[in-house]
Amino acid sequence: MTHYEHADDSVVVIIGSGAGGGTLANELCQQGIKVVLLEAGARQSTESFIQDEWKSFEQLAWLDKRVSSGSFQLTKDFPNLPAWICKTVGGTTTHWAGAALRIPEHAFKARSTYGEVKGANLLDWPISLSDIAPYYERAEKKMGVTRTNGLPGLPGNNNFKIMYDGATKIGYKKVSTGHMAINSVPYDGRGACIQQGFCFQGCKMGAKWSTLYTEIPKAESTGKLELRTQCHVTRIEHNEQGKASAVVYFDKDGKEQRQAARIVCVAGNSIETPRLLLLSESGKFKNGLANGSGQVGRNYMRHTTGSVYAVFDKPVHMYRGTTMAGIVQDEADHDPSRGFVSGYELETISLGLPFYAAFLSPGAWGEEFASYMDDYTRTAGLWIVGEDMPQETNRITLDEQAKDQFGLPAANVHYDDHPNDVAMREHAFKQSDALYKAAGATRSFRTPPYPSTHNLGSCRMSEKADDGVCNKHGQTHDIANLFISDGSQFTSSAAQNPTLTIVSLAIRQAEFIRDSMARKEI
Repeated sequence: MTHYEHADDSVVVIIGSGAGGGTLANELCQQGIKVVLLEAGARQSTESFIQDEWKSFEQLAWLDKRVSSGSFQLTKDFPNLPAWICKTVGGTTTHWAGAALRIPEHAFKARSTYGEVKGANLLDWPISLSDIAPYYERAEKKMGVTRTNGLPGLPGNNNFKIMYDGATKIGYKKVSTGHMAINSVPYDGRGACIQQGFCFQGCKMGAKWSTLYTEIPKAESTGKLELRTQCHVTRIEHNEQGKASAVVYFDKDGKEQRQAARIVCVAGNSIETPRLLLLSESGKFKNGLANGSGQVGRNYMRHTTGSVYAVFDKPVHMYRGTTMAGIVQDEADHDPSRGFVSGYELETISLGLPFYAAFLSPGAWGEEFASYMDDYTRTAGLWIVGEDMPQETNRITLDEQAKDQFGLPAANVHYDDHPNDVAMREHAFKQSDALYKAAGATRSFRTPPYPSTHNLGSCRMSEKADDGVCNKHGQTHDIANLFISDGSQFTSSAAQNPTLTIVSLAIRQAEFIRDSMARKEI
């Protein structure tokens, strides 16, 4: 097992082992670069995953202290769980549904395409689709994305068949079982999906791509990676020149440790990443690291979401088969004639009965609620995923009154819907109702947004240093050897599930770090 000394300042320290951090670690190790990967959670496996919703949630979810504010529905319904992310090796790639979609060209140019949207802090990405396209190709091959590289699509379950029937009847054309990072056939030493339906509880078959059992073991096999689990990072230190020099963390025994570093890459998700930068304030960086622009924590995005469920006369058993079993992409284009900019996707969703009851209508009770429970086996469901508008006031801050287990200020997640989000959600609700009616539903009902894993922005890419936190390579504008390596760097959210883009950016960032190290620029 590889071990690096705490005083070894030649290593790259990566904080977080999910889609960004885990991929970056492997890419760097494959190029002979020494990496210390720090993960706050424990290491699970396909054997230890629990196929029970609540027990799995307790095993994988990030349950450290958090608070929320703003007018968003979640602030009332789930004030201490504003986002459902994971605290485990592999991060949220253990829990994600597997949808692997490319962001289209127009979404990289949000400000140029949508124009000025009142109240929105829109900005074009400093990269285009052509810049990232080669890395999309590499990510799709790495992840085994269906309908790419000759890999067939996954089969459609009943939930998808209902969606397909209703969607085509109301005129939609772009309906399929999607581009999924779930093996439709044996691939990369992992078996094919057997459609057992526990995608959110950790795939016990290993068919769904996760850095837990793909990138990290491959990195370990190079002899260049040291993975340290249950290590909670509390601070990034810098030297007199202002360069990142070390990472301070509490290990699994609660003992404070300090790891020296040549380069530090932060991949803690869009809540913990800005929180860590803010916690790392100093006399030189009074507002937190990499925060010369004042943009750290700002422009937090989580996608415009909501769900629609529909009841049918005959059994559906939506929970059988892939959780995100199909997609409608006709509404994903920018068409302002609908009353909002950008667009949204409709994706099948299924929840087990415990989560279904919790998220259906939080706090509800009575005859109507009970009837939905009774009709569970005859219910189909879909989830709305739309581009939400970045707003400076939607942000991650430190709450000095709420402390975590180490006595540090917890993250406050503040979010208000933008009017564009509200208009988009209402349009999506109406279209979903029409889809299910066309498919023969006896009734359909809408659920409010529940804790989402698509957390984006908060340390965004920008061409100019005063507009964002990092440049087109995720390198922070203020500190050359400090990188943002997760969805925090998204300049806009687009309407597509973000994991494929996070992985692609990590591959691209690894090349930049390698070349910069070789030139001794960092």
